[in-house]
Order: sequence, then C-alpha cells, then structure tokens
Amino acid sequence: MAEQVYLAIDLGAESGRVMAGLFDGSRVRLDELHRFPNGPVSIAETLRWDVLRLWSEIQTGLSIAAAKYGNNIISLGVDTWGVDFVLLSKSCEILGQPYHYRDARTRGVMEQTFQRVPRAEIFFQTGLQFMELNSLYQMVAMARESGPLLALADRFLLIPDFFHWLLSGSRVVEFTNATTSQMFHPTSRNWSFDLLRKLELPTPLFGDVVTPGTKLGRLRDDVARRTGLPRVEVVTPTTHDTAAAVVAVPTEKTGSATWAFISSGTWSLMGLELPHAILSQRALELNVTNEGGIDGTYRLLKNIMGLWLVQECRRSFERQGLSCDYSQLAQAARDAKPFLAFVDPDDQAFLAPTDMPQAIATWCRSSRQEVPESAGAIIRCALESLALKYRMVMGWLEELSGVRIEVIHIVGGGTQNELLNQFTSNATGRQVLTGPIEATAFGNILVQARTAGAVGSLSQIRQVVRNSCSVQRYEPQQVPTWNDAYHKFVGLIRRAD
Repeated sequence: MAEQVYLAIDLGAESGRVMAGLFDGSRVRLDELHRFPNGPVSIAETLRWDVLRLWSEIQTGLSIAAAKYGNNIISLGVDTWGVDFVLLSKSCEILGQPYHYRDARTRGVMEQTFQRVPRAEIFFQTGLQFMELNSLYQMVAMARESGPLLALADRFLLIPDFFHWLLSGSRVVEFTNATTSQMFHPTSRNWSFDLLRKLELPTPLFGDVVTPGTKLGRLRDDVARRTGLPRVEVVTPTTHDTAAAVVAVPTEKTGSATWAFISSGTWSLMGLELPHAILSQRALELNVTNEGGIDGTYRLLKNIMGLWLVQECRRSFERQGLSCDYSQLAQAARDAKPFLAFVDPDDQAFLAPTDMPQAIATWCRSSRQEVPESAGAIIRCALESLALKYRMVMGWLEELSGVRIEVIHIVGGGTQNELLNQFTSNATGRQVLTGPIEATAFGNILVQARTAGAVGSLSQIRQVVRNSCSVQRYEPQQVPTWNDAYHKFVGLIRRAD
C-alpha cells in the first residue's frame, strides 16, 4: 500500500513533539517534525502549565507537517501525561492557568479527604494508587479554597482532551486518561459520581468518556487555515502516554500476563496488561493502581519515581558548575563503588526537592548508611535503588496476578540508559527486552491507523512494532550479589516506613 501519514502530538513533562508516522501496511517510519521544551512555570508561588505556549508550538509542528505531507495525512491525535486538567466555562472560556501536578496546594489534602471518605472506599470506587497529585485531590484542594473557578466551570477536560477541544471542538474525555484521575469507576466504567457527590464536587463537570480510536470530528476550520493542513480527522489515541507506550510493547504474548512492562522516563510505570481491574484488599494494601488500556484492558501497575531522580541530580550538578550529559553520568555511575547505599525512590522526600543530591544524602544519613558524595556515587545509588524497587514491584504484581513474570519489556526514553537496563535484569533475575524508545508515538499512531482500517487487532499492531524497531536483550548477571542487595534494600524501606 502507499504510505499513509498519521500525526502524533506527544506531550511529556519535559518536552513535546509533533511526530509523523509513515505506515506502509507493515512498518511505521517516524519523522520528528517539531520538538519543543515543556515544564512547570512558577506563578506567584504556584506551579502551572503554560498550555497556550504548548498550543502555539503544536500549531508550528502542524504547519511543518502540512508543508511536508499535505494530503497524505489521514488523521492526528494527542497523548500526554495524566492527572492534570483544564476547566472550561459554559461559553468555553479557559478558567485559570492549569496547575502542575507537583504544585504544593495538594499537600495534606489526601489525608483530609480520608476523613470524609475512607481510603478503602476510594480505592474500591476507583482502583487507583494513592498519590496526592491525583486529579481527585487537586479538585478537592480547589473546592477547599472556595475560589470562583469551580462555580464558573462547565466542563472538566484532562490535558489531552483540552488539546483535542482546541483541534476539533470536542468536549469529551478519553478512557485511558480518565482512569488516572482517581475519579473514574473501574467496573461501571464511568465517573465515580457517588464519590464525587460525597466530596461535594460538581458532577455536571464530568462529561462523556470515549474509547481509544474514537473519531472526534474534523480539524477546526481556523486551525486548518493557520497551519495549511487539510481538515483531517481528529482521533483519540490512547491519550495517556503510558497507555500509548504499552500499546507499542513488542510482545508476542498479547493476552498473557507472563510479561511485564516498564514505561521508563521521568516516571517508571511498571505493570501487567490484564482484562480487568484488581480491586482486592491486598491491592489496596500494596497501593497499586489500575489504569485503563487499549480494548478495555486494565494496566495493573505501580508508579515509581523513575529517572526523575537522575534528571534532578543533573540539574543540581549543573547549577554547581558541573557540566555533564546523561552518558557521562552513566559512565561515572558505572565506575562508582557498587551497593554503597540505597534509597526508596518513592519516598516523599524525592517528589519535589530543592536539591536532589542533598535529598539523597539526607535519606542515606537518616537510614545510617554511608553517604554517596561524588556525582557517580549519587547516580549509582539512584539507579541501583530504582532496579531494586522494580524487583519489589515485580513481586507484588506476581502475587496479585498469580502468574510468574518471565520477561520484562522496557519502553520509552529510559531504554537509552543501558546501565539501568542491566541493573534491572540483575535485580529481578529476568530477561529484559528494551525498545522501542518512541513507544508512545508508535502507540498513538497505530491506534489512529486501526481507526482508519489500516491495521486490525492489538496483536497485529504489536507485529507492526516488531517490524519497525530493533529490540535489545539483557540477561541477568551477578544474581546472588543482587539478591543480597535486595534483602538489605527491603530492610531499609521497612525501617523507613
């Protein structure tokens, strides 16, 4: 078949891209058309997203796409991170500058919410991991402040839905991102209206939820005129970036729970693809999450702090005048003494510290470990701790699913950290397969291609991914030594709790 072109607008916490996917019926070639920075903006001691600048950058990317591919473009769709949202008024005015999930206004709100609705009830109504950054606690914080925005609001749109509104005029929410909000019911597969009413949150804000692959309508006339694009279809991919990445896991075992995924980036999201959510008491105790996936599946997973630790260490080193890229940091970590100290990557101390190396040093000191001092030692501590946390979470996933995990697929930007990949294989004692790096873009594009009838089942989508990218294998090394390290790591976390 002649190549069809699909556009993926892929927004992450650090950067955004407009990508073209050229599909010939067997393989997808990716063409990065426009990349631009992203990140929180400080406004009056709050953290916000500059969504209007992002919209301007998206339109720049679409103009480049129009000039290069024109009438070969079939459709476009947006994926982003989860939990954050925009409120629209009845007249479709944007109400306020959207908050960033690391903004401090939700501190303590989760515990206050439990005084109104018990923790267990919230879990059984949402299936979601408890994190104070979840949309639910952002909404409760907004209601607590008694500001005018909720009174004026007419529609709640998660970030990708907001950009789909700008592109097509639709005001619906896509399923996979809705499930990140802790306001969506995993068995009724609609908003948890009973929970929202108990917390006195305005239920009319929450509109229709649509499945991945839904056609939202044609590109707005004014956007088409400004960018030069034809009025192509706007299609919801799996709009949560992790859900899109999992679509593109190149497994040959779709439908089996014997493989796990790690979507590796700023966050590490480790989990299984299952036909339904797991809402057991043990799942509540382990604070795991159930997020929606393609074809009505659920991703039983754990959010782990991820390479945020390394990213923030690098920023700190640069502020101190130490210029280094990630490859240099990885080499320094490789040369550092192994197993000097460990931290719990998910400790609250690492969510938004002013100085990550200092936060790591403080955690090690308070847990009576040797304090890593050099850049290499600090990064090695972070990477070893991440790998050991992956092993802990792997055990939880096996316990909850009753299935032994045989292989771990790592996708996303973190696949480029070869040292962490090898540490993950060593710590878990499992084969690790990495790739594709651009899993989110592949998943976004191939869901659109399926809507257009160019590809069929999820298994076929994953066959296209295997055709389109190479996979690197890592085998476990030094397993007894890593087993000893794991037992020490578990003891440290238990004492910290």
